[in-house]
Amino acid sequence: MTKGLDGRVAFITGAARGQGRAHAVRLAREGCDIIGVDICADIPTMTYPNASEADLAETVSLVEKEGRRMLARKADVRDYAALVKAVEDGHAEFGRLDIIIANAGIIRLGEESDDFLADWNDIIDTNLTGVWHTVRAALPALRAGGRGGSIVITSSTAGLKGSASLNAGGCAYTAAKRGVVGLMQNLAAELAPEWIRVNTIHPTGVISGMTQNDAMRRLMEEAAAGGQNAISGMQNALPIEILDPEDIANAVAFLVSDEAKFITGVQWPLDAGFAIR
Repeated sequence: MTKGLDGRVAFITGAARGQGRAHAVRLAREGCDIIGVDICADIPTMTYPNASEADLAETVSLVEKEGRRMLARKADVRDYAALVKAVEDGHAEFGRLDIIIANAGIIRLGEESDDFLADWNDIIDTNLTGVWHTVRAALPALRAGGRGGSIVITSSTAGLKGSASLNAGGCAYTAAKRGVVGLMQNLAAELAPEWIRVNTIHPTGVISGMTQNDAMRRLMEEAAAGGQNAISGMQNALPIEILDPEDIANAVAFLVSDEAKFITGVQWPLDAGFAIR
């Protein structure tokens, strides 16, 4: 595709790094302006650092290098009012909204904390309620254009296939990623008459701040030594250990394009065959 989305506007959560940044850059290359938000702060129950304000500023720079504009805001998807304000500011700046990518998500790596209820609540509030907040905040602007549109929700292989866990974090992650599938199906059925398409994507492991950190390295070393943990049984069918965020962004660029105008209500595994193992 070359400028296949010229003049359109996308709202992306978790835009400061990883898949969110890759989506912003790839869609900018296709001609989109971007409204991007990120929490840009750590969450105490998580075992790795979140992106920073400098990371978000770098995403803006990369979008601008593609010749497009980006309005960036620091916002937590758990804060509905902050998302509404970001969308309002972006809609005022760009005059339209065509694409929503509910991408922001977290996971607790390793053992659960002493406050396991906080582990559960933070993950559910971010990965499930935060997705609902994102869509609810941005949908009025999307519908107002009367041009249809596309909503993509980032789920996970965990949204298709659970893994053994009693930990609050692991269970919450799977529950949330499966929960957004039901949310997607409700939305897809309701919005189809307006030519608004809604789909979930289900990536396997992707290079990002969530996977490239000390907590994940400890899990990988333990699994490599024969230990049993949350990742020890995870393996892709294709001989590739981990995907690049650009691999996911390329698929999403197709999914939001007119070439995919008939695709809605789909759970798309972007998983190197993980789900068939």
